[in-house]
Amino acid sequence: MPDPTTVLMVDDDEEIICAACMRLRAAGYRTLTAGDGDAALAAAVANHPDAILLDVRLPRRNGLSVLSELKRRPETTQIPVVMLSASVVDQQAALDAGARFFLRKPYCGDMLVQAVRAALTTNDMVCC
Repeated sequence: MPDPTTVLMVDDDEEIICAACMRLRAAGYRTLTAGDGDAALAAAVANHPDAILLDVRLPRRNGLSVLSELKRRPETTQIPVVMLSASVVDQQAALDAGARFFLRKPYCGDMLVQAVRAALTTNDMVCC
């Protein structure tokens, strides 16, 4: 049996991480977590997740900076990233930086799972 698809969930809010990971695991995904930008980069490089859910507003290094670094590194450039933010202002910057999807907070759990599925199966950029 193949390994489950792994999703790295990056947010500095423990409640959001917990709820998102619970929803993703219920949908059959394996989850990894990080609470800041530096930890996100380290986890992505070390674990090579199949997809990344990345909040824009993070301590130490913001999500847009993390996304730019992920897209610069050969070992992480192909990982699809779904950016998360309550600010619509971040939407275009995230898509321009290489995010596959932009999901506005607050989001429902079903939309989160749908965004991950779509990011894993399409190269189109979408906003939800």
